[in-house]
Amino acid sequence: MHAPLIGITTYQSTNKYGHSITGIGQYYIQAVSQAGGLPVLIPSSLPEDQLAILIARLDGIIFSGGGDVDPAAYGAESTPEVKLVNPERDRTEFQMVRDAIDTGLPFLGICRGIQVINVALGGTLYTHIIDQHPQGLEHAYYPDWPRDHLAHSVRVKKDSRLAKILGGDEVQTNSLHHQGIRILSPELRPTAWAPDELIEAVELPNHPFGLGVQWHPEWLTAHAPMRALFIAFVEAAR
Repeated sequence: MHAPLIGITTYQSTNKYGHSITGIGQYYIQAVSQAGGLPVLIPSSLPEDQLAILIARLDGIIFSGGGDVDPAAYGAESTPEVKLVNPERDRTEFQMVRDAIDTGLPFLGICRGIQVINVALGGTLYTHIIDQHPQGLEHAYYPDWPRDHLAHSVRVKKDSRLAKILGGDEVQTNSLHHQGIRILSPELRPTAWAPDELIEAVELPNHPFGLGVQWHPEWLTAHAPMRALFIAFVEAAR
């Protein structure tokens, strides 16, 4: 059986020796592999022509978590809480979102990934939820709690693709972010909400598989609904 190639976006950092590195958390790789896909890391520092060649060979893309999207990309001012901004990664991933939409390439956004999708399509973000979202709850549970801690429930829109994948209209999730969707892109549809009504999932209508979630399902594959999310994505890519 064909194992689809699933590209995973990466971050850039510096190791303890001062060397530049490109990486991603192992749990993304494991989740894709367990679901039947072949994970491939996508360096955002690749030249544009080489990146286009790589993406053309992929069957699906995961827009992974990581540092904050540059507030300048959606017309907002930075705040002290905004961390690990990488405009080069932002620009690369914005273009990848648009390319995936134009070509019908299945994609899944996770945490930063859902934010990248929204900004790429004209939406905006809260730069720090707890300060800007009316009645906003704390969403940044790590490092005080483990990354797989089920922090709160998420209400899922009935009859949405996500509800069908997860097997119900409510799910327990972790919560590892301090930013979130403020103004939703008109191209997207909200399909899940946190208890404070922050958007927790979006879908792109009329696309083979265009979906983003604000939580980190790769840390929760011990739970059947989260395994089902990766399996559905890999099957769409297949």
